[in-house]
Amino acid sequence: MLSPTEPAPVRKSIPHVDFALDDLDSDEERYFDFYRKVAVHEDMLVPLAEHHGGRNSYYVLFDRAATWGPGVPQVLAVHLQRDHEKQTFSFEQASLPLPAMAQSWLIHRGCPPDAISLDPELGPPPADEATRALERRLVGDGDRYAMGYSYTSDDPDDMVIVVVLRALDEQAPSPFRVVVEEVDTEAWTHTLREGGFDTAGEALQWCDDRLTGDAGPLPPVRPAATAGHPAGVAKAAPAPQPPGRSR
Repeated sequence: MLSPTEPAPVRKSIPHVDFALDDLDSDEERYFDFYRKVAVHEDMLVPLAEHHGGRNSYYVLFDRAATWGPGVPQVLAVHLQRDHEKQTFSFEQASLPLPAMAQSWLIHRGCPPDAISLDPELGPPPADEATRALERRLVGDGDRYAMGYSYTSDDPDDMVIVVVLRALDEQAPSPFRVVVEEVDTEAWTHTLREGGFDTAGEALQWCDDRLTGDAGPLPPVRPAATAGHPAGVAKAAPAPQPPGRSR
């Protein structure tokens, strides 16, 4: 699992990403688009997980350059499709706050679920089974939620990531979820917890309180009803942003 700062020193050297795009630059516009969106800081990208199969490559990358932007996501998911006959390629990419969310994003673009496991030697490991269980759920059920807001704090005294998710199932209990990752820098482990909220405003307020050190406990997620009508898919707009932060 990832820390919101650079991975801690490990026994092996930090690997570098190789996108293997030599001789695939016949589409100059696409090549430079990839450079602008992904490879501009290639030497700062750490591959936490990657899988290659046929024409496709999938990457979960920790972007060390993202620490320069307060609050921004520091994980990059990249899906490459190569066409060696035409000497070009296509790509999709997304900046996400948590590695589990990047894994889910890649799985829903064709990556085999068992082929994109995180490198256990990079970043602090899960502190407990509750963290591992929630990460498995985020990896497997990520397409059931839309991300409305996230903030990554790499303050060494309080390393925390807060994420607000909106359930796409309009009948879901606690339709707004807050997911919180906290890193224990002394034990070098991380925990992941979630809470349930009825409104976006309540979820965003809890995140703001957590980032200023004033939050109470996360409210529990309300259990799903045992019976009911099939739920539709909400077409809700992303959750609004909370007031801008100064740190």
